[in-house]
Amino acid sequence: MKKLAFLLAALPAAAAVHAQSNVTLYGRVDMAVEHTNHANANGDSITRATSGAMNTSRWGLQGSEDLGNGLKAVFQLEGGLLADTGAMEDGTLFGRQATVGLQGSFGRIVAGRSFTTVYDFMLPFDPMGYSANYSWATNTDASSPAQYGLRSRNSNLLKYQGSFGPVTLGASYGFGETTGSTAAGAFYALAAAYAAGPFSAAVTAERLNGGQTASPRDETTVYHVGAAYELSKALTFKAAYRNYRKDFANPATRDPRADVWWGGATYQITPAWSLTGAVYHVNVKTGVTASEADRTLYVLRAKYALSKRTDLYAATGHARAKDNQSVGLLRDNAGTQASPGVGITGFSDTQTGVTVGIQHRF
Repeated sequence: MKKLAFLLAALPAAAAVHAQSNVTLYGRVDMAVEHTNHANANGDSITRATSGAMNTSRWGLQGSEDLGNGLKAVFQLEGGLLADTGAMEDGTLFGRQATVGLQGSFGRIVAGRSFTTVYDFMLPFDPMGYSANYSWATNTDASSPAQYGLRSRNSNLLKYQGSFGPVTLGASYGFGETTGSTAAGAFYALAAAYAAGPFSAAVTAERLNGGQTASPRDETTVYHVGAAYELSKALTFKAAYRNYRKDFANPATRDPRADVWWGGATYQITPAWSLTGAVYHVNVKTGVTASEADRTLYVLRAKYALSKRTDLYAATGHARAKDNQSVGLLRDNAGTQASPGVGITGFSDTQTGVTVGIQHRF
């Protein structure tokens, strides 16, 4: 009886400890059928099942522990999935995020592999909400050798984000982990955002150093500015601009420069139906000769919510290039968001794709 009384007395304390910690299993599975023309040098089309057409299929664990005085320990583990084959997105178990850190009134600071600050701040200004089918916000067309995109994820990262009234600030630093040099291979990012009423905006800057231990070294610098305006509960406009430049340590190598613009709107026709239209344009100023044709992508997507967690969608994208240069709608699954440059090379100066799919979130 004494043992039973002790256990009963301990239950409230155990429940209180349990209430201070939580772990959530979450994810989404996105599958679609895609038809694309000009898929090879003969001009043939391809129809295929594809994973992550509207958003990357993924699964993850996240949680927190209340440490008292408003301080929490937080963690997140997230991996990408290729639902069409069951394989991991990039061959890594938690290739999307693997972080641990602290959160309090000062904001949130985490360490590990994570989305970069620039990705966090600019993604809200992509009308397509980064959709592989079809968006050039994170990676531009697959035919551009540099793809002129923002760096979506980084390993060995320290990241901070905090909100103070209508202003949100962010910063991240990626260790280059090169013997003899803290600058070689290092990554830096800063961002600020403002949101009040129907208007929101953000500015970001990032720098990725090459792996050379001595200066000068390769340097990639990217600036963004984005804005959004909610004209009504049914209609929202979004637009952004990117300035990309890469400076090679070798003066004989041509340095790529590019401006990227995008904009679009989402109209909530009914609580279930929404329609999104967007345009993405890449203006390459210098660099590899074959990539200097300006490219434009036009996108239209309809989405129907079967429930709060399940959507049906249909999207079409049409990409065009000048001067008979090639253009590709999508990057290949072999190209990760953190390492742009690998993609499906275009075989024509136009390419059109149509995608119909379903997404479920849990």
